[in-house]
Amino acid sequence: MDALDLTLRMVAGLGLGAAIGFERQLRSRTAGLRTNALVSLGAALFVIMGAFSFTGERADPTRVAAQIVSGIGFLGAGVIMKQGASISGLNTAATLWASAAVGALAGGGMLLPALGGTLAVVLSNLLLRPLGRLLDRRGGPAARETVATEYHFVVRSSTLAEVAVRSAVVEAVQRPEFTVHSVEARDIQEGQTELTVVLSAAERSDAALEKAIATVVPIPEVTAVRWHALELGGDD
Repeated sequence: MDALDLTLRMVAGLGLGAAIGFERQLRSRTAGLRTNALVSLGAALFVIMGAFSFTGERADPTRVAAQIVSGIGFLGAGVIMKQGASISGLNTAATLWASAAVGALAGGGMLLPALGGTLAVVLSNLLLRPLGRLLDRRGGPAARETVATEYHFVVRSSTLAEVAVRSAVVEAVQRPEFTVHSVEARDIQEGQTELTVVLSAAERSDAALEKAIATVVPIPEVTAVRWHALELGGDD
């Protein structure tokens, strides 16, 4: 293998990994442009080393590919997170795994299969995401087990009215769009209690949450209300 061939394989691994990471970067995912590019480049370099640095009867390039798979498993585990009742990062981890496979193909000189694999990964992330959402909306409860959005709804009120406020908040979020996972109260200062409700929805339901908040805000004992959303599950 000459220097030009070596360089071409490395550049292909880097470029194809960057192409996969570009789509992830646009969606602000944990592993974006640089991560996928480096994973693909690293896999290509390991394959090149295994195939051309060792010779003789004991040389076995397939071992390098097996070790790449094991190494990516540890890297993928680092981007999978459990938040509340939901698990996020599974698709990101799978994309990293696919980037390593593309890099391994490039490092082995199989540039056309590597290009085809890159297109397949990018199209899967672009096209299967809306298809999955459509199936979740049309399916039954079992099909909606993957949580798309987790909401944290926080209400501050006087401690003396905690029970009444808690009851009002729980009643307000009992809507078809939401599943309530936890309700937690804590004293933040003398005479003040903060109530945090964690709930989920199969898709973004900000308007429905605002309607629920509108029923809580008029309560005299409520002094502050805030909320934020986390994109989880099938959108990672």
